[in-house]
Amino acid sequence: MLAKVRHLLEMIKFKHTLFAMPFALIGAFLADRGIPGPWTFVWVVLAMVGARTAAMGYNRIADRRFDAANPRTVGRALPAGLVSLAETWGMVLASALLFFVACYMLNPLALLIAPLALGLTLFYSLTKRFTWLCHLILGVALAFSPLGGWVAVAGSLEGYPWVLSLGVIFWVAGFDCIYACLDADFDRSAGLHSMPAVFGRITSFRIAVGFHLLAFVFFTLTGIQAGLNLFYYLGLLLTGVALFYQHLIVSPRDLSRIQMSFFSMNGLIALTLFIATWLSLATSG
Repeated sequence: MLAKVRHLLEMIKFKHTLFAMPFALIGAFLADRGIPGPWTFVWVVLAMVGARTAAMGYNRIADRRFDAANPRTVGRALPAGLVSLAETWGMVLASALLFFVACYMLNPLALLIAPLALGLTLFYSLTKRFTWLCHLILGVALAFSPLGGWVAVAGSLEGYPWVLSLGVIFWVAGFDCIYACLDADFDRSAGLHSMPAVFGRITSFRIAVGFHLLAFVFFTLTGIQAGLNLFYYLGLLLTGVALFYQHLIVSPRDLSRIQMSFFSMNGLIALTLFIATWLSLATSG
């Protein structure tokens, strides 16, 4: 049983929940202008864990045929037979239930937007079959993280800094576009529609640069709109360095360090912006 759980968690890259979690907490902290109450904090965390686990599990189910045919992904738990389809569905349904329970425990508006938020993350798994805009759709799905965190505390959308969600959209779309370069040739042969498959790696890298420049602008506007202080902008400076560095160490002709770019740098960006927001709020008068 423990081996099955380990394979399931590894299959969905559970440790990379770090990507979206900090942005949900940023939304919650901004709504409260500080640390939310302990139970609100706990339910926000559980909601994020449930939503991401359900979304990643469903993604593995939806893509299992492609994963089995792709040399890069054939060793994943589902196509390799380390877990069964029924076990994966069980994880998805249990995680979705956790998400809805957490939203119910937060407030009525959180529960009201829960189906849209989860539905969009599940829908993303199908989008590469018919549109190269799939990277932006993933960005929109993850942009619900800070919005959900805000709603969890405020119980309304009044005052929400929408530029924060716009920043998340283009940050996610940029790094997902880069990561998709790993499968550009396979996607093209399988009739899938990622940007690298449709436009090529070089053009996709240029698009990713544009997306990340937009993300930096929107994250800057977030600090202005939310009235954050110097601590936030110091974190934003580190974010800019991390965004630049991931484009420096990976190129269309050399994807060997893409794991560092995709996981290490982007995890650092999310965590840095959260800590910077927290410090800013904690030191504001």
